[in-house]
Amino acid sequence: MQFVIDPAHPCLPGHFPGHPIVPGVVLLDRVVEAIEADAGPLHGVRLPQVKFLQPLHPGEVARIELDGAAPRWRFRVMRDDVLLASGDVVAGGAP
Repeated sequence: MQFVIDPAHPCLPGHFPGHPIVPGVVLLDRVVEAIEADAGPLHGVRLPQVKFLQPLHPGEVARIELDGAAPRWRFRVMRDDVLLASGDVVAGGAP
């Protein structure tokens, strides 16, 4: 799944003035949306491991790569060949 965060997104003012970057929580929201597009609604998730390696700036194209299946997925958020974030999403009460 590819996505772009609009420069007018309400999360950007103050994060950071003059040099906005997309907050990690917005990236994670897109990851959950990508999983739900394939697996259906998730009722509660855990993120036992997440690493943010590079920033995403508004207007840049990013993509989400997923591995795994319910109840556990591994994700990568990429900009071209650059890894921006990676981690695990666990649905519901799964270990």
